[in-house]
Amino acid sequence: MSSESPSTGGLTPDQLATFWRDGYLIIPNALPPTTVQALLDETHALLEGFPLSEHPMTRFSTGEKSAHVGDDYFLSSGDKVRFFFEEDAFDASGQLTKPKERAINKIGHSLHALSPPFASLLDPALNPDLLGAGTSTGSVAAGRKESHPAAIARALGFKDPRCLQSMVICKQPEIGGAVPPHQDSTFLYTDPPSAVGFWYALEDATAENGCLSFLPGSHRWAPVRQRFVRAKTGGTDFMDNDGPRFPPGEEYGEEEGKSEDGKYEMGEVKAGSLVLIHGNLLHKSEKNLSQKGRIIYTFHVIEGEGTKYDERNWLQPPADGFTRLYRDS
Repeated sequence: MSSESPSTGGLTPDQLATFWRDGYLIIPNALPPTTVQALLDETHALLEGFPLSEHPMTRFSTGEKSAHVGDDYFLSSGDKVRFFFEEDAFDASGQLTKPKERAINKIGHSLHALSPPFASLLDPALNPDLLGAGTSTGSVAAGRKESHPAAIARALGFKDPRCLQSMVICKQPEIGGAVPPHQDSTFLYTDPPSAVGFWYALEDATAENGCLSFLPGSHRWAPVRQRFVRAKTGGTDFMDNDGPRFPPGEEYGEEEGKSEDGKYEMGEVKAGSLVLIHGNLLHKSEKNLSQKGRIIYTFHVIEGEGTKYDERNWLQPPADGFTRLYRDS
């Protein structure tokens, strides 16, 4: 991932400049309404279809109230489709207080490989790079028919982008938990850091229902100080990062006077929007106390060439490796 790479589709020069300046980029109408509806239909089918009788009732914690989840159901979910409950979906005795489809925090973490509607976003035929197709130097003209995410990754300078940790996050009405400030590279660490989040709104995300907020420019000066790893004693834990804390580049480095408690910018978006998030960028979301949900789909991309994916990371690659974004023409 490099800010020096020329655009050959995926993103315009202005969009690239915004991403490298702010650490995030909002792309309205990245998905057409028909695709948004298909992904929502798949989400609702998954929520309604999973059996409670076979579920260990694993809750997903953002770390706001209790320790992050660390049981085997979570740790072995990297190549599966599994369901994780909101912490506040249970009463004091451990009983669900909501119907199961209104109690799930997220579905993950291999929708991009195992769910055809979600996998279609990585398919050049079903989600093509229209920007590249419309230029003389774009992916189609250059003999590379690419998906929109692949073209974006190429514009960002990825040499071998790999997709991992795909999930639907529901942000349920009334109980959708807040997510404190964090950096995605804490959870998907490569040496050097390379993660970028692709975050698609499937419903409008507003201040009322817990949209994202960002600390603009923090990707340039906020180091990845900690790592979310598999604990030696079982489960998960945070450890101090003993490796590189920034991607390569002179534009990165800690700066005096910069505060991780700075002014966050709210990112309200309409359904169909795509938000790109640099792995070092500090971002968060508030609790959803409204009557309206906020379903989104997200996956992450890391550099597969010239980096090391750490064996201590909570999510480990399947036998055939993480999914490639670049495909043969």
